[in-house]
Amino acid sequence: MKLVAVTSCPTGIAHTYMAAEALEQAGKAAGVEVHVETQGSAGSTPLDPALVASADGVIYAADLEVKDKQRFAGKPFVDVGVKKAVHDAPGVIAAAVAAVEQAPAHDAPAPAAAPVSTSAGGQAPAGDRGAGAGTKVRQWLMTGVSYLIPFVAAGGILIAVSFMLAQIAWGGAEGAIEVTGVPVEDVVGAFDVASLQDWAVVLNATGSAAFGFLVPVLSGFIAYGIADRPGLVPGFVGGATAVLVGAGFLGGLVTGFLAGFLALWISRWNVPRGVRGIMPVVVVPLLSSLVVGIVMLVLVGRPIAAAMDGLTSWLNGLSGANLVLMGALLGAMMGFDLGGPVNKVAYTFAVTGLATEGLTTGAVQYQIMAAVMGAGMVAPLALALATTVRKRLFTHAEQENGKAAWLLGLSFISEGAIPFAAADPWRIIVSSLVGSSVTGALVMAFGSSVVAPHGGVWVLPLIGNPLGFLVAVAAGMVVTALLVIVLKTAKHDPLVEADRAADERDLVAA
Repeated sequence: MKLVAVTSCPTGIAHTYMAAEALEQAGKAAGVEVHVETQGSAGSTPLDPALVASADGVIYAADLEVKDKQRFAGKPFVDVGVKKAVHDAPGVIAAAVAAVEQAPAHDAPAPAAAPVSTSAGGQAPAGDRGAGAGTKVRQWLMTGVSYLIPFVAAGGILIAVSFMLAQIAWGGAEGAIEVTGVPVEDVVGAFDVASLQDWAVVLNATGSAAFGFLVPVLSGFIAYGIADRPGLVPGFVGGATAVLVGAGFLGGLVTGFLAGFLALWISRWNVPRGVRGIMPVVVVPLLSSLVVGIVMLVLVGRPIAAAMDGLTSWLNGLSGANLVLMGALLGAMMGFDLGGPVNKVAYTFAVTGLATEGLTTGAVQYQIMAAVMGAGMVAPLALALATTVRKRLFTHAEQENGKAAWLLGLSFISEGAIPFAAADPWRIIVSSLVGSSVTGALVMAFGSSVVAPHGGVWVLPLIGNPLGFLVAVAAGMVVTALLVIVLKTAKHDPLVEADRAADERDLVAA
């Protein structure tokens, strides 16, 4: 049997490729030929059309809308979240095999208009192929966020570097405020290569320009997730109008969904043949952009802008115990499902907060980003530490995973802890919750901040109060590692004992 698969996750960094590797290995173990297309942040190389045509079935292991789904029309498939493929790849392969075996016999490909939608359990699969409304909304939202993150990363790092240079150039922390007040036109007209002040202003302006795309990109690609290409123009226009009225990322969310559904509806109009050719290039973008612009500028823009102002004021008004409590809550969310939906909610909250207009160095939104990043590093680092100091509590495979978890944790890739959580869910998750919340609270207490949305220790020079940030991460790592060791020691683990016995037998045989 031959299967093709598509994997994707919101950030397109870890789950996408972990799921692909897991499916390929599980397929090999089951005697099934599996070919995977990864639709990650580095782009994707589409599967060979001949390979798709010869495949018996399809696996969708995706949290985003699958690109070019029509290629697989007519083939039996299973549709699961990307984490399912990481945690239970053999089960996903088995479900796909069952779907193929249960599908009606066919000598020729089924027509694209009537694709087979068989799943292992005989029920409608997930995603846009029968998923619930909540799953669809999350997929569309995560599509927007996945395209947003590279803009935040580029803009945030450039702004952070400009703040560093400004503090040197102006001599003190107030330099980070001074750089935002210098007109970029004055610097561009007489740019001095040897001037740190000029470099700081140029980098700040470039980073701010990248940040200026955040809301339109979020809105545009939410609409793209709903309506495909017809949603791009009204989505971007809606996001731009949201920025114009000060509605921020909340306005971008509204315009993204409005533009997507509107463009999808208009593109499905039954129009005369002579009009069909201009529908995608004139009618759909014109009518959908017109409606979205009017709705945002005239009807809902001001109320949403008022809500954004209230949210920003509330965040900036947080201090002391309230700020620490928020850090603990966000940290717990990051440690709960290690890259899953709850983790992504906290991360999305932090990233979209960076889109707020008028942020200055040390703003609460930057502290929130630091708390989320620090907490997301804890679980893989803690398990790497635990497998180092108490090897006998872990299987040989877990010990090997622990070596890789050092680098993954330092790079802020929470998914490095997934193999451990999959094998021992409640002990790992409880430990991760506690340790990550400790880190989130300490980051807030120390006042650490970061403009970059990703990078871990590799963006340490860009972190405000880096020593406090490292102390907070180390504290959470130690707490989590200790809890894991205590909980594993308190209960006999037959898997570990069996693995140790097998190692002893191999050693004796050798």
